[in-house]
Amino acid sequence: MNNAAPPLRAIYGGTFDPIHYGHLKPVEALAQQAGLARVTIMPNNVPPHRPQPQASSEQRSAMVALAIADRPLFELDERELRRATPSWTVETLSEIRREAGPKQPLAFIIGQDSLLTLPQWHRYETLLTLCHILVTRRPGYPLSMKTPANKAWLKRHLTQDIHELHQRPAGRILLADTPELAISATAIRQRLALRQSCDDMLPPAVQAYIQRQGLYQ
Repeated sequence: MNNAAPPLRAIYGGTFDPIHYGHLKPVEALAQQAGLARVTIMPNNVPPHRPQPQASSEQRSAMVALAIADRPLFELDERELRRATPSWTVETLSEIRREAGPKQPLAFIIGQDSLLTLPQWHRYETLLTLCHILVTRRPGYPLSMKTPANKAWLKRHLTQDIHELHQRPAGRILLADTPELAISATAIRQRLALRQSCDDMLPPAVQAYIQRQGLYQ
């Protein structure tokens, strides 16, 4: 009888307005480091912590699909785009945990900037009962949290043991050693509004779609 744990399943949420190399390349490096065979990209519909996206749900989904068409690591999950209510990460992960069962190793991928604001997320203390958290580097952000209580919380859950992530269903945080790319969706939108090139920031298919749709003008 085979009692081996199922492969670690990773979910990468965000606004993706638009999706760009700063999203894709660090997660590809993370997948190498953490032994991920598949990463599910899950755009949110009504992000509760930030301004609402300029592109529609349909446009952002289309851009993700174009960006990952030649990247077999990734797949697209549109479940949050089908909601009209705020995309509370903890509720989505609860739903995925119910689907996957209690033994499936699950991970949620966030950037270093999001780690620093994690205590402000809805029911953030519940997240690690549902999944691991894998953190990619972002230039200009510290690796520590602000308050002593949050620093202690982070230290308590940190691991560098990749095997542990694959064997346990949830509960650990990995600070991954990923490339720090100074690319942001805000900067891309600003450049596009000024008719400046974003060739080094966006997959060509995404840039062509933006031009066809007249986005971010």
